[in-house]
Amino acid sequence: MKKTALAALIMSSVLLTACGNDGSDGKNGINGTDGTNGSNGSNGSNGTNGQTSLIMQQALALGDQHCWMGGTAVQSGLDANSNALLDASEINQASTLCQPNAFAFAGVRLPYQSISYTSSDYIAANVDLRNGGYGSDMTAHPSNPMQFYALTDRGPNADFTGDQGDGKMFITPDYTPRIGLFEVQANNQVRQLKTILLRRPDGTAVTGLPNPVGLGGTKELPYDTSGKVLAVDPNQPYDANSNPSRTDDYGIDSEGLVAMPDGTFWVSDEYGPHIVHFNADGIEIGRINAFANDSRDTFHLPAEFAKRRANRGMEGLTVTPDHKTLVGIMQSTLSNPDKSVNKLTVTRIVTINLETGKVAQYLYKQEIAANSNSAIVALSATSFLVLERDGNFYKDGSDVMKHVYKISLTGATNLEDVAETDSIKQDASLGLIINGKTLEQVELADGWAGLTAAGITPVSKALVLDMGAQVNYAHDKMEGLWLINPTRLGVINDDDFAVESINNQVVQKYLDKAKTRIDGSTLYVIDGLDLSAAP
Repeated sequence: MKKTALAALIMSSVLLTACGNDGSDGKNGINGTDGTNGSNGSNGSNGTNGQTSLIMQQALALGDQHCWMGGTAVQSGLDANSNALLDASEINQASTLCQPNAFAFAGVRLPYQSISYTSSDYIAANVDLRNGGYGSDMTAHPSNPMQFYALTDRGPNADFTGDQGDGKMFITPDYTPRIGLFEVQANNQVRQLKTILLRRPDGTAVTGLPNPVGLGGTKELPYDTSGKVLAVDPNQPYDANSNPSRTDDYGIDSEGLVAMPDGTFWVSDEYGPHIVHFNADGIEIGRINAFANDSRDTFHLPAEFAKRRANRGMEGLTVTPDHKTLVGIMQSTLSNPDKSVNKLTVTRIVTINLETGKVAQYLYKQEIAANSNSAIVALSATSFLVLERDGNFYKDGSDVMKHVYKISLTGATNLEDVAETDSIKQDASLGLIINGKTLEQVELADGWAGLTAAGITPVSKALVLDMGAQVNYAHDKMEGLWLINPTRLGVINDDDFAVESINNQVVQKYLDKAKTRIDGSTLYVIDGLDLSAAP
Protein backbone atom coordinates (compact mmCIF):
# COMPACT_ATOMS: atom_id res chain seq x y z
CA MET A 1 0.00 0.00 0.00
CA LYS A 2 1.28 3.46 -1.20
CA LYS A 3 1.55 6.11 1.48
CA THR A 4 0.87 10.01 0.77
CA ALA A 5 2.80 12.66 2.54
CA LEU A 6 1.05 14.69 5.24
CA ALA A 7 2.11 18.01 3.72
CA ALA A 8 0.45 17.22 0.48
CA LEU A 9 -2.81 16.46 2.21
CA ILE A 10 -2.76 19.72 4.04
CA MET A 11 -2.17 21.74 0.79
CA SER A 12 -5.01 19.96 -0.90
CA SER A 13 -7.31 20.87 1.93
CA VAL A 14 -6.33 24.56 1.66
CA LEU A 15 -6.97 24.69 -2.07
CA LEU A 16 -10.42 23.21 -1.68
CA THR A 17 -11.35 25.74 0.91
CA ALA A 18 -10.36 28.73 -1.31
CA CYS A 19 -12.68 27.68 -4.12
CA GLY A 20 -15.92 27.93 -2.01
CA ASN A 21 -18.94 30.51 -2.45
CA ASP A 22 -18.81 34.25 -1.12
CA GLY A 23 -20.74 34.96 2.04
CA SER A 24 -23.81 37.43 2.01
CA ASP A 25 -23.41 41.23 2.98
CA GLY A 26 -24.38 42.28 6.44
CA LYS A 27 -27.43 44.68 7.09
CA ASN A 28 -26.96 48.50 7.37
CA GLY A 29 -27.24 50.05 10.77
CA ILE A 30 -30.22 52.23 11.88
CA ASN A 31 -29.83 56.07 11.20
CA GLY A 32 -29.44 58.30 14.22
CA THR A 33 -32.06 60.96 15.24
CA ASP A 34 -31.74 64.50 13.54
CA GLY A 35 -30.69 67.39 15.76
CA THR A 36 -33.01 70.43 16.44
CA ASN A 37 -32.86 73.57 14.07
CA GLY A 38 -30.94 76.62 15.26
CA SER A 39 -32.75 80.00 15.87
CA ASN A 40 -33.04 82.65 12.90
CA GLY A 41 -30.54 85.54 12.78
CA SER A 42 -31.73 89.21 13.12
CA ASN A 43 -32.79 91.24 9.93
CA GLY A 44 -30.22 93.58 8.34
CA SER A 45 -30.81 97.43 8.18
CA ASN A 46 -32.70 98.92 5.16
CA GLY A 47 -30.60 100.39 2.27
CA THR A 48 -30.76 104.10 1.21
CA ASN A 49 -33.60 104.93 -1.20
CA GLY A 50 -32.40 105.61 -4.82
CA GLN A 51 -32.63 109.22 -6.33
CA THR A 52 -35.11 110.06 -9.06
CA SER A 53 -33.68 111.01 -12.45
CA LEU A 54 -35.25 114.19 -13.91
CA ILE A 55 -35.25 115.67 -17.44
CA MET A 56 -36.27 119.26 -18.17
CA GLN A 57 -36.98 120.66 -21.65
CA GLN A 58 -37.29 124.34 -22.48
CA ALA A 59 -38.30 125.89 -25.81
CA LEU A 60 -35.76 128.38 -27.18
CA ALA A 61 -37.23 131.39 -28.97
CA LEU A 62 -36.03 132.91 -32.24
CA GLY A 63 -32.93 134.93 -31.64
CA ASP A 64 -31.55 132.72 -28.89
CA GLN A 65 -27.77 133.04 -28.63
CA HIS A 66 -27.26 129.26 -28.88
CA CYS A 67 -30.05 128.44 -31.35
CA TRP A 68 -30.68 131.53 -33.45
CA MET A 69 -33.63 129.98 -35.28
CA GLY A 70 -35.03 128.57 -32.03
CA GLY A 71 -34.97 125.03 -30.71
CA THR A 72 -35.07 123.09 -27.43
CA ALA A 73 -32.72 123.13 -24.45
CA VAL A 74 -32.51 119.73 -22.68
CA GLN A 75 -31.15 119.38 -19.11
CA SER A 76 -30.99 116.28 -16.92
CA GLY A 77 -29.76 115.20 -13.49
CA LEU A 78 -30.67 113.49 -10.19
CA ASP A 79 -33.20 114.97 -7.78
CA ALA A 80 -30.80 115.09 -4.83
CA ASN A 81 -33.15 117.03 -2.51
CA SER A 82 -36.26 115.06 -3.56
CA ASN A 83 -38.30 118.17 -4.31
CA ALA A 84 -39.36 116.84 -7.72
CA LEU A 85 -37.63 119.82 -9.40
CA LEU A 86 -34.38 119.89 -11.33
CA ASP A 87 -32.47 122.59 -9.50
CA ALA A 88 -29.46 124.26 -11.08
CA SER A 89 -27.06 122.47 -8.75
CA GLU A 90 -28.53 119.10 -9.79
CA ILE A 91 -27.94 119.47 -13.54
CA ASN A 92 -25.18 117.17 -14.73
CA GLN A 93 -25.92 117.13 -18.46
CA ALA A 94 -27.19 119.80 -20.86
CA SER A 95 -27.63 119.97 -24.62
CA THR A 96 -29.50 121.96 -27.25
CA LEU A 97 -31.48 120.80 -30.25
CA CYS A 98 -31.51 123.69 -32.74
CA GLN A 99 -33.89 124.25 -35.62
CA PRO A 100 -32.25 124.24 -39.08
CA ASN A 101 -30.59 127.53 -40.09
CA ALA A 102 -30.85 128.15 -43.83
CA PHE A 103 -28.90 131.40 -43.56
CA ALA A 104 -25.56 129.79 -42.72
CA PHE A 105 -24.23 128.67 -46.11
CA ALA A 106 -26.49 129.32 -49.11
CA GLY A 107 -28.09 132.42 -47.60
CA VAL A 108 -31.70 133.57 -47.89
CA ARG A 109 -32.82 136.16 -50.40
CA LEU A 110 -34.74 139.26 -49.44
CA PRO A 111 -38.11 139.78 -51.12
CA TYR A 112 -38.33 142.07 -54.14
CA GLN A 113 -40.72 143.55 -56.67
CA SER A 114 -40.02 144.13 -60.34
CA ILE A 115 -39.76 147.77 -61.47
CA SER A 116 -41.16 149.12 -64.73
CA TYR A 117 -38.87 151.30 -66.84
CA THR A 118 -38.61 152.78 -70.32
CA SER A 119 -37.08 150.30 -72.78
CA SER A 120 -34.41 151.44 -75.19
CA ASP A 121 -31.57 150.29 -77.42
CA TYR A 122 -29.29 150.57 -74.40
CA ILE A 123 -31.20 148.01 -72.33
CA ALA A 124 -31.09 144.33 -73.24
CA ALA A 125 -34.32 142.49 -73.91
CA ASN A 126 -36.24 140.94 -71.02
CA VAL A 127 -34.16 142.54 -68.28
CA ASP A 128 -35.87 142.16 -64.89
CA LEU A 129 -35.17 145.32 -62.88
CA ARG A 130 -35.73 144.46 -59.23
CA ASN A 131 -36.49 146.50 -56.15
CA GLY A 132 -34.69 144.81 -54.32
CA GLY A 133 -31.67 146.84 -54.01
CA TYR A 134 -31.56 146.63 -50.21
CA GLY A 135 -27.92 145.85 -49.67
CA SER A 136 -25.89 149.05 -49.49
CA ASP A 137 -25.78 148.60 -45.72
CA MET A 138 -27.69 147.00 -42.89
CA THR A 139 -27.90 147.53 -39.15
CA ALA A 140 -29.52 145.88 -36.15
CA HIS A 141 -32.92 146.96 -34.90
CA PRO A 142 -32.15 148.60 -31.55
CA SER A 143 -34.39 146.25 -29.55
CA ASN A 144 -35.62 143.31 -31.67
CA PRO A 145 -32.92 140.64 -32.22
CA MET A 146 -34.66 139.20 -35.28
CA GLN A 147 -35.17 142.48 -37.12
CA PHE A 148 -32.77 144.62 -39.11
CA TYR A 149 -32.85 147.70 -41.27
CA ALA A 150 -31.37 147.67 -44.78
CA LEU A 151 -30.61 150.50 -47.17
CA THR A 152 -30.80 151.08 -50.92
CA ASP A 153 -28.43 153.33 -52.81
CA ARG A 154 -29.45 156.06 -55.27
CA GLY A 155 -31.49 153.69 -57.41
CA PRO A 156 -31.12 151.58 -60.56
CA ASN A 157 -28.19 152.91 -62.55
CA ALA A 158 -25.37 151.71 -64.78
CA ASP A 159 -22.08 153.02 -66.14
CA PHE A 160 -22.68 154.78 -69.44
CA THR A 161 -20.67 156.78 -71.95
CA GLY A 162 -22.73 159.12 -74.09
CA ASP A 163 -22.06 162.00 -76.46
CA GLN A 164 -21.06 164.21 -73.54
CA GLY A 165 -18.65 161.73 -71.97
CA ASP A 166 -18.63 159.27 -69.08
CA GLY A 167 -21.49 159.24 -66.64
CA LYS A 168 -24.29 157.10 -65.24
CA MET A 169 -27.53 156.00 -66.84
CA PHE A 170 -30.34 156.56 -64.35
CA ILE A 171 -32.89 153.95 -65.42
CA THR A 172 -35.54 155.39 -63.08
CA PRO A 173 -34.36 159.00 -62.49
CA ASP A 174 -37.00 159.82 -59.89
CA TYR A 175 -36.28 156.81 -57.72
CA THR A 176 -36.30 157.66 -54.00
CA PRO A 177 -33.58 156.04 -51.87
CA ARG A 178 -35.12 154.20 -48.92
CA ILE A 179 -34.73 152.19 -45.74
CA GLY A 180 -36.46 148.84 -45.31
CA LEU A 181 -37.32 147.11 -42.05
CA PHE A 182 -36.97 143.33 -42.32
CA GLU A 183 -37.65 140.41 -40.00
CA VAL A 184 -36.26 136.88 -40.01
CA GLN A 185 -39.09 134.35 -39.82
CA ALA A 186 -39.27 130.94 -38.14
CA ASN A 187 -39.66 129.33 -41.59
CA ASN A 188 -36.17 130.55 -42.61
CA GLN A 189 -37.52 133.37 -44.75
CA VAL A 190 -37.14 137.15 -44.54
CA ARG A 191 -40.21 139.38 -44.53
CA GLN A 192 -40.22 143.10 -45.24
CA LEU A 193 -42.27 144.92 -42.62
CA LYS A 194 -41.86 148.55 -43.59
CA THR A 195 -40.49 150.96 -46.21
CA ILE A 196 -39.21 154.40 -45.22
CA LEU A 197 -38.65 156.83 -48.11
CA LEU A 198 -35.94 159.45 -47.54
CA ARG A 199 -37.29 163.01 -47.67
CA ARG A 200 -36.22 166.62 -47.53
CA PRO A 201 -37.01 168.76 -44.46
CA ASP A 202 -40.22 169.89 -46.21
CA GLY A 203 -41.34 166.28 -46.60
CA THR A 204 -40.84 165.95 -50.36
CA ALA A 205 -38.97 162.89 -51.59
CA VAL A 206 -35.29 163.14 -52.43
CA THR A 207 -33.79 161.56 -55.52
CA GLY A 208 -30.54 159.76 -56.16
CA LEU A 209 -29.37 162.35 -58.68
CA PRO A 210 -25.92 163.92 -58.15
CA ASN A 211 -25.26 166.96 -55.98
CA PRO A 212 -24.18 170.22 -57.57
CA VAL A 213 -20.56 171.34 -57.47
CA GLY A 214 -19.90 172.94 -54.10
CA LEU A 215 -22.04 170.41 -52.26
CA GLY A 216 -20.03 167.35 -53.20
CA GLY A 217 -20.78 166.99 -56.89
CA THR A 218 -18.00 165.66 -59.11
CA LYS A 219 -19.63 166.84 -62.38
CA GLU A 220 -20.98 163.33 -62.92
CA LEU A 221 -23.30 163.35 -65.93
CA PRO A 222 -26.71 161.69 -65.53
CA TYR A 223 -28.14 160.06 -68.66
CA ASP A 224 -31.63 158.73 -69.32
CA THR A 225 -32.44 155.38 -70.93
CA SER A 226 -32.37 156.94 -74.40
CA GLY A 227 -28.75 157.97 -73.92
CA LYS A 228 -29.48 161.68 -73.52
CA VAL A 229 -28.22 163.81 -70.65
CA LEU A 230 -30.92 164.46 -68.07
CA ALA A 231 -31.22 168.23 -68.43
CA VAL A 232 -32.94 170.78 -66.21
CA ASP A 233 -35.38 171.48 -69.05
CA PRO A 234 -36.16 168.07 -70.56
CA ASN A 235 -37.78 169.71 -73.58
CA GLN A 236 -34.57 171.45 -74.65
CA PRO A 237 -31.17 170.05 -75.67
CA TYR A 238 -28.54 169.76 -72.99
CA ASP A 239 -26.14 172.68 -72.73
CA ALA A 240 -23.60 172.92 -69.91
CA ASN A 241 -24.36 176.64 -69.49
CA SER A 242 -27.91 177.34 -70.61
CA ASN A 243 -29.52 173.97 -69.86
CA PRO A 244 -27.19 172.02 -67.54
CA SER A 245 -27.68 168.50 -66.24
CA ARG A 246 -30.10 167.90 -63.43
CA THR A 247 -28.74 167.88 -59.89
CA ASP A 248 -30.34 167.62 -56.47
CA ASP A 249 -29.09 169.54 -53.42
CA TYR A 250 -30.62 166.77 -51.32
CA GLY A 251 -29.73 163.94 -53.68
CA ILE A 252 -28.17 161.03 -51.86
CA ASP A 253 -26.30 157.92 -52.92
CA SER A 254 -26.97 156.27 -49.58
CA GLU A 255 -24.40 153.71 -48.39
CA GLY A 256 -24.01 153.74 -44.57
CA LEU A 257 -26.82 153.26 -42.05
CA VAL A 258 -27.30 153.70 -38.30
CA ALA A 259 -30.56 153.05 -36.43
CA MET A 260 -30.75 155.01 -33.17
CA PRO A 261 -32.75 153.94 -30.07
CA ASP A 262 -35.00 157.01 -30.44
CA GLY A 263 -36.22 155.75 -33.83
CA THR A 264 -34.15 158.14 -35.94
CA PHE A 265 -31.55 157.21 -38.55
CA TRP A 266 -28.16 158.49 -39.69
CA VAL A 267 -27.22 157.83 -43.34
CA SER A 268 -23.89 158.46 -45.05
CA ASP A 269 -23.38 158.57 -48.80
CA GLU A 270 -21.02 158.29 -51.77
CA TYR A 271 -21.76 161.88 -52.70
CA GLY A 272 -20.52 164.72 -50.54
CA PRO A 273 -19.79 162.86 -48.35
CA HIS A 274 -22.89 163.81 -46.41
CA ILE A 275 -24.04 162.30 -43.12
CA VAL A 276 -27.77 162.99 -42.88
CA HIS A 277 -30.02 162.64 -39.85
CA PHE A 278 -33.56 161.45 -40.63
CA ASN A 279 -36.47 161.09 -38.26
CA ALA A 280 -38.49 157.88 -37.94
CA ASP A 281 -40.56 158.87 -40.99
CA GLY A 282 -37.50 159.50 -43.16
CA ILE A 283 -37.61 163.31 -43.02
CA GLU A 284 -34.26 165.10 -42.75
CA ILE A 285 -33.65 166.77 -39.38
CA GLY A 286 -29.89 167.41 -39.51
CA ARG A 287 -26.75 167.10 -41.58
CA ILE A 288 -22.97 166.84 -41.30
CA ASN A 289 -20.55 167.35 -44.21
CA ALA A 290 -17.26 168.96 -45.19
CA PHE A 291 -18.76 172.06 -46.83
CA ALA A 292 -18.38 175.00 -44.48
CA ASN A 293 -20.86 177.13 -46.46
CA ASP A 294 -23.68 174.59 -46.25
CA SER A 295 -26.25 176.25 -43.95
CA ARG A 296 -27.97 172.90 -43.37
CA ASP A 297 -25.03 171.57 -41.37
CA THR A 298 -25.10 170.91 -37.66
CA PHE A 299 -21.40 170.02 -37.54
CA HIS A 300 -18.62 169.84 -40.13
CA LEU A 301 -16.21 167.15 -41.29
CA PRO A 302 -12.56 168.04 -41.95
CA ALA A 303 -12.26 169.83 -45.30
CA GLU A 304 -10.14 167.10 -46.92
CA PHE A 305 -13.15 164.76 -46.89
CA ALA A 306 -14.67 166.87 -49.66
CA LYS A 307 -11.91 165.48 -51.91
CA ARG A 308 -13.49 162.07 -52.17
CA ARG A 309 -12.84 159.89 -55.19
CA ALA A 310 -15.88 159.85 -57.51
CA ASN A 311 -18.40 157.19 -56.40
CA ARG A 312 -16.14 156.32 -53.43
CA GLY A 313 -17.52 158.39 -50.57
CA MET A 314 -18.37 157.47 -46.99
CA GLU A 315 -19.42 153.87 -47.58
CA GLY A 316 -19.67 152.82 -43.92
CA LEU A 317 -21.23 154.41 -40.85
CA THR A 318 -21.81 153.26 -37.27
CA VAL A 319 -22.38 154.66 -33.79
CA THR A 320 -20.60 153.75 -30.56
CA PRO A 321 -22.56 151.66 -28.03
CA ASP A 322 -23.30 154.75 -25.91
CA HIS A 323 -24.87 156.35 -29.03
CA LYS A 324 -22.77 159.48 -28.58
CA THR A 325 -20.23 159.19 -31.40
CA LEU A 326 -20.74 158.55 -35.10
CA VAL A 327 -17.89 156.71 -36.84
CA GLY A 328 -17.56 156.75 -40.63
CA ILE A 329 -15.10 155.11 -43.01
CA MET A 330 -14.28 156.22 -46.53
CA GLN A 331 -14.57 153.60 -49.24
CA SER A 332 -11.23 154.36 -50.88
CA THR A 333 -8.30 156.75 -50.94
CA LEU A 334 -9.19 160.44 -51.16
CA SER A 335 -8.25 162.48 -54.23
CA ASN A 336 -6.11 164.58 -51.94
CA PRO A 337 -4.95 166.83 -53.46
CA ASP A 338 -6.04 165.28 -56.79
CA LYS A 339 -6.93 162.00 -58.48
CA SER A 340 -3.28 161.06 -59.07
CA VAL A 341 -3.25 159.49 -55.59
CA ASN A 342 -6.72 158.00 -55.27
CA LYS A 343 -5.97 154.32 -55.94
CA LEU A 344 -3.71 153.55 -52.99
CA THR A 345 -4.20 151.66 -49.70
CA VAL A 346 -4.44 154.64 -47.35
CA THR A 347 -8.03 155.36 -46.31
CA ARG A 348 -9.60 157.41 -43.55
CA ILE A 349 -11.86 156.89 -40.55
CA VAL A 350 -13.56 159.85 -38.89
CA THR A 351 -15.39 160.07 -35.55
CA ILE A 352 -17.88 162.83 -34.69
CA ASN A 353 -19.07 163.50 -31.15
CA LEU A 354 -22.80 164.16 -31.50
CA GLU A 355 -22.88 166.40 -28.41
CA THR A 356 -19.93 168.67 -29.18
CA GLY A 357 -19.12 168.13 -32.85
CA LYS A 358 -15.49 167.33 -32.01
CA VAL A 359 -13.88 165.12 -34.63
CA ALA A 360 -11.01 162.67 -34.62
CA GLN A 361 -9.41 161.08 -37.66
CA TYR A 362 -7.42 157.87 -38.19
CA LEU A 363 -5.83 155.98 -41.06
CA TYR A 364 -6.92 152.51 -42.17
CA LYS A 365 -4.56 150.48 -44.37
CA GLN A 366 -6.25 148.35 -47.02
CA GLU A 367 -4.91 144.94 -47.98
CA ILE A 368 -5.04 145.73 -51.69
CA ALA A 369 -4.83 149.13 -53.35
CA ALA A 370 -8.19 150.53 -54.49
CA ASN A 371 -10.18 148.00 -52.46
CA SER A 372 -13.54 149.08 -51.03
CA ASN A 373 -14.26 149.60 -47.33
CA SER A 374 -17.98 148.88 -47.43
CA ALA A 375 -19.16 148.77 -43.80
CA ILE A 376 -18.13 149.53 -40.24
CA VAL A 377 -19.81 148.31 -37.03
CA ALA A 378 -18.97 149.41 -33.48
CA LEU A 379 -18.04 146.79 -30.86
CA SER A 380 -16.98 149.41 -28.29
CA ALA A 381 -15.86 153.03 -28.22
CA THR A 382 -12.53 152.05 -29.80
CA SER A 383 -13.09 148.63 -31.40
CA PHE A 384 -14.93 148.03 -34.69
CA LEU A 385 -15.61 145.55 -37.47
CA VAL A 386 -14.65 146.71 -40.97
CA LEU A 387 -15.81 145.06 -44.18
CA GLU A 388 -13.09 145.27 -46.83
CA ARG A 389 -13.67 143.77 -50.26
CA ASP A 390 -12.61 143.63 -53.86
CA GLY A 391 -15.08 143.81 -56.77
CA ASN A 392 -14.61 140.28 -58.10
CA PHE A 393 -17.11 137.48 -58.65
CA TYR A 394 -16.46 133.96 -57.34
CA LYS A 395 -17.59 132.64 -60.73
CA ASP A 396 -14.46 134.15 -62.28
CA GLY A 397 -12.05 132.69 -59.72
CA SER A 398 -12.20 131.55 -56.11
CA ASP A 399 -9.46 133.94 -55.00
CA VAL A 400 -11.84 136.71 -53.97
CA MET A 401 -11.45 139.09 -51.05
CA LYS A 402 -14.62 139.55 -49.01
CA HIS A 403 -13.13 140.05 -45.56
CA VAL A 404 -14.28 141.29 -42.17
CA TYR A 405 -11.57 142.66 -39.89
CA LYS A 406 -11.62 143.59 -36.23
CA ILE A 407 -9.86 146.91 -35.80
CA SER A 408 -8.84 149.02 -32.82
CA LEU A 409 -8.24 152.76 -32.58
CA THR A 410 -6.13 152.17 -29.49
CA GLY A 411 -2.55 153.03 -30.33
CA ALA A 412 -3.47 154.60 -33.67
CA THR A 413 -2.59 158.22 -34.45
CA ASN A 414 -5.39 160.75 -34.19
CA LEU A 415 -4.48 163.01 -37.11
CA GLU A 416 -6.36 165.92 -35.55
CA ASP A 417 -4.08 165.85 -32.49
CA VAL A 418 -0.72 165.70 -34.25
CA ALA A 419 1.34 168.68 -33.16
CA GLU A 420 2.86 170.91 -35.79
CA THR A 421 6.62 170.95 -36.36
CA ASP A 422 8.89 172.41 -39.00
CA SER A 423 7.98 169.51 -41.31
CA ILE A 424 4.45 168.64 -40.17
CA LYS A 425 1.58 171.10 -40.59
CA GLN A 426 -2.20 171.13 -40.28
CA ASP A 427 -3.55 172.54 -43.53
CA ALA A 428 -7.10 173.94 -43.54
CA SER A 429 -7.88 172.39 -46.94
CA LEU A 430 -5.60 169.34 -47.16
CA GLY A 431 -5.49 168.19 -43.56
CA LEU A 432 -2.25 166.94 -42.06
CA ILE A 433 0.69 167.44 -44.42
CA ILE A 434 4.28 166.20 -44.15
CA ASN A 435 7.01 168.20 -45.85
CA GLY A 436 4.35 169.85 -47.98
CA LYS A 437 2.76 166.54 -49.07
CA THR A 438 -0.64 165.17 -48.17
CA LEU A 439 -0.70 161.79 -46.47
CA GLU A 440 -1.86 160.29 -49.74
CA GLN A 441 1.09 161.82 -51.56
CA VAL A 442 3.44 160.46 -48.91
CA GLU A 443 2.18 156.92 -49.47
CA LEU A 444 2.46 157.33 -53.24
CA ALA A 445 6.06 158.52 -52.95
CA ASP A 446 7.42 156.59 -49.97
CA GLY A 447 4.85 153.93 -49.07
CA TRP A 448 3.71 153.33 -45.54
CA ALA A 449 7.32 153.54 -44.44
CA GLY A 450 7.11 157.27 -45.12
CA LEU A 451 4.06 157.61 -42.89
CA THR A 452 5.66 155.52 -40.17
CA ALA A 453 8.79 157.65 -40.29
CA ALA A 454 6.60 160.68 -39.63
CA GLY A 455 5.10 158.98 -36.57
CA ILE A 456 1.76 158.10 -38.18
CA THR A 457 0.36 154.75 -37.03
CA PRO A 458 -2.79 153.27 -38.64
CA VAL A 459 -5.46 151.37 -36.75
CA SER A 460 -4.57 147.77 -35.92
CA LYS A 461 -6.55 145.03 -37.66
CA ALA A 462 -7.07 141.26 -37.48
CA LEU A 463 -9.05 139.00 -39.82
CA VAL A 464 -12.34 137.77 -38.35
CA LEU A 465 -14.17 136.35 -41.38
CA ASP A 466 -13.28 135.35 -44.95
CA MET A 467 -16.61 134.94 -46.75
CA GLY A 468 -14.99 133.51 -49.86
CA ALA A 469 -13.53 130.64 -47.87
CA GLN A 470 -16.54 130.38 -45.55
CA VAL A 471 -19.38 130.05 -48.07
CA ASN A 472 -17.89 130.40 -51.58
CA TYR A 473 -19.40 133.88 -51.60
CA ALA A 474 -20.83 134.42 -55.07
CA HIS A 475 -21.62 138.15 -54.97
CA ASP A 476 -19.25 140.90 -56.09
CA LYS A 477 -20.52 143.58 -53.69
CA MET A 478 -20.58 142.39 -50.08
CA GLU A 479 -21.61 145.65 -48.41
CA GLY A 480 -23.57 145.31 -45.15
CA LEU A 481 -22.94 143.89 -41.67
CA TRP A 482 -25.48 143.11 -38.93
CA LEU A 483 -24.00 142.50 -35.47
CA ILE A 484 -26.48 139.99 -33.99
CA ASN A 485 -24.63 138.84 -30.86
CA PRO A 486 -21.01 138.29 -29.72
CA THR A 487 -20.58 135.21 -31.95
CA ARG A 488 -22.99 135.78 -34.84
CA LEU A 489 -22.80 138.19 -37.78
CA GLY A 490 -25.21 138.92 -40.61
CA VAL A 491 -23.81 139.75 -44.07
CA ILE A 492 -25.67 141.20 -47.04
CA ASN A 493 -24.78 142.21 -50.61
CA ASP A 494 -25.74 145.01 -52.93
CA ASP A 495 -27.34 143.39 -55.99
CA ASP A 496 -27.47 146.64 -58.05
CA PHE A 497 -31.19 146.04 -58.60
CA ALA A 498 -30.16 142.89 -60.54
CA VAL A 499 -28.56 144.77 -63.46
CA GLU A 500 -25.09 145.78 -64.61
CA SER A 501 -23.49 147.53 -67.57
CA ILE A 502 -21.53 145.63 -70.21
CA ASN A 503 -20.32 147.40 -73.37
CA ASN A 504 -22.51 150.41 -72.64
CA GLN A 505 -25.67 148.32 -72.34
CA VAL A 506 -27.78 147.48 -69.30
CA VAL A 507 -27.99 143.71 -68.92
CA GLN A 508 -29.15 141.24 -66.29
CA LYS A 509 -26.61 140.69 -63.51
CA TYR A 510 -25.83 136.99 -63.04
CA LEU A 511 -23.82 135.12 -60.42
CA ASP A 512 -22.78 132.22 -62.65
CA LYS A 513 -21.30 131.87 -66.09
CA ALA A 514 -24.23 129.75 -67.23
CA LYS A 515 -26.50 132.74 -66.49
CA THR A 516 -28.98 130.79 -64.42
CA ARG A 517 -28.66 132.71 -61.11
CA ILE A 518 -29.74 136.35 -61.15
CA ASP A 519 -28.08 138.36 -58.42
CA GLY A 520 -30.26 139.31 -55.48
CA SER A 521 -29.82 140.85 -52.04
CA THR A 522 -29.06 137.80 -49.89
CA LEU A 523 -28.69 137.50 -46.12
CA TYR A 524 -26.03 135.18 -44.71
CA VAL A 525 -25.65 134.58 -40.98
CA ILE A 526 -22.29 133.27 -39.79
CA ASP A 527 -21.89 131.83 -36.26
CA GLY A 528 -18.87 130.83 -34.20
CA LEU A 529 -17.04 134.16 -34.58
CA ASP A 530 -15.16 136.15 -31.96
CA LEU A 531 -16.93 139.50 -32.11
CA SER A 532 -15.88 140.70 -28.70
CA ALA A 533 -14.23 144.10 -28.51
CA ALA A 534 -10.52 144.19 -29.28
CA PRO A 535 -8.27 144.84 -26.28
